[in-house]
Amino acid sequence: MLETTEPAPESDWESSAVTSGARSARKKKRRPLRRAGQIPPALGIAAVLVAIVYLASYMTTANGSGAASMFGAIDGLGHSGSVAALAQERTLIIEMDAAAKTLTPAAEPGVADPAMLQQQIAESEESGGTAVAAPPPADPTTAQLDAKNMLASYGWDNTTQWTCLYNLWERESTWDVYADNLSSGAYGIPQSLPGNKMAMFGSDWQTNPVTQIKWGLYYINTTYGTPCNAWQSEVIYGAY
Repeated sequence: MLETTEPAPESDWESSAVTSGARSARKKKRRPLRRAGQIPPALGIAAVLVAIVYLASYMTTANGSGAASMFGAIDGLGHSGSVAALAQERTLIIEMDAAAKTLTPAAEPGVADPAMLQQQIAESEESGGTAVAAPPPADPTTAQLDAKNMLASYGWDNTTQWTCLYNLWERESTWDVYADNLSSGAYGIPQSLPGNKMAMFGSDWQTNPVTQIKWGLYYINTTYGTPCNAWQSEVIYGAY
């Protein structure tokens, strides 16, 4: 007859191993739960950030289409170094345009009376002075053509620089050879201050548009370099 053998009692080491294994298993099961518990807050933060970006882009336009246009504009910028230069130039143009709309000259130039000049000439002749030809009527169109033809002598572009010069003297004198600012003493098409500075190009500086234009271009070249630089000063400061 076989003896019945009772199972050997578990040793303390085995019992500890089983208990430790159970605890380890429980720990491993809990970690995924902890990590999963971190997902909802993260998703919430991401949703808030997306909402903020979308709201900011929505406010850029009245109909809410700013999001697409903003992201499209950003994608289209590229990485060219010329982007910054173009942006700076655009900003300058906007500032000049805004300043030009609000600019008011300190004193509007009047117009010298050719009849009065004629009387002065006659009085000069009666007193034994040198005879001077009667002043011709103002002709802005001819003066503008003469000025445009002179640009090449300074190496200036006949399109860009001409536009700046036209705007400059249109604001200063409306291209009137007899434009006379009684407040400041500026005179002529380029509004020379004082007017007799133009005598360096001819004694007929009061009546001859060509003489005035020659001096005006000389002054722009020596002071600003180009008509567009002079026009920029006019727009920003109200004078050149």
